[in-house]
Amino acid sequence: MDGLNFSLNAPVTSISAITWGHLIYVCLVVIAAAVVSRVLMIYLKKSLTDKIKRSQLDILMRAVKYGIAVVAFLVILPYFEVNLSGLLVAGGFASIVIGFASQSVIGNMISGLFLIIERPVSIGDNINIGSATGTVTDINIFSTIIKTYEGIYVRIPNETVFTSPITNYVAHVARRFEYTVGIRYKDDADMAVSVIRETIEAHPFALKYPEPVVFVDVLGNSSVDINVKVWAPFTEWYDVKKELLWKIK
Repeated sequence: MDGLNFSLNAPVTSISAITWGHLIYVCLVVIAAAVVSRVLMIYLKKSLTDKIKRSQLDILMRAVKYGIAVVAFLVILPYFEVNLSGLLVAGGFASIVIGFASQSVIGNMISGLFLIIERPVSIGDNINIGSATGTVTDINIFSTIIKTYEGIYVRIPNETVFTSPITNYVAHVARRFEYTVGIRYKDDADMAVSVIRETIEAHPFALKYPEPVVFVDVLGNSSVDINVKVWAPFTEWYDVKKELLWKIK
């Protein structure tokens, strides 16, 4: 048995030298890895079941499980005096190549997890990211899908979503819009302001709180400009904006 050795550029402990201590250590590491893996699986399942697709959750859970298994294997090997220097050098070159190739993929996946945890946007939100404005239709591990108001679907990598400013138009229950209404210098500005206020108060979806603001803002070259600011529920915002503009006119 003394001549039976397995090496990775260096000798390892012979099989005859394996003791009960070695076996107990291996068992403890395996059990600890299994417990950690189980706890993480339960946590991920509870936290993400209603946030991402089942297929994506399965991929994520599988990746975490295999990652824990690899870590446990690397923890066990040095205890048997396995010199991994040769393997690590070879693996280092491979990891550099793979790292460059998968950098964006890993970055998008990590960013996707942060987006799922932080939840700055949800499916159905009207948002703006960069040059894309529209409704969020899907949030995957690697990308977020937006349907623009022109009906075009835009796929944005999650790394871009996570690192870009996000304008969420429906995160607040109310949203404000404003007009500039021009009247002639000979017209009665007080009467115009009064008419605008009455028109706003008569609309069922124009909010009383925050209250609307109507005031003379600019004395222009050819008109007196009245500034109008109105709040409405975000679900009715666009319709209220269109209707009030016509009624004020």
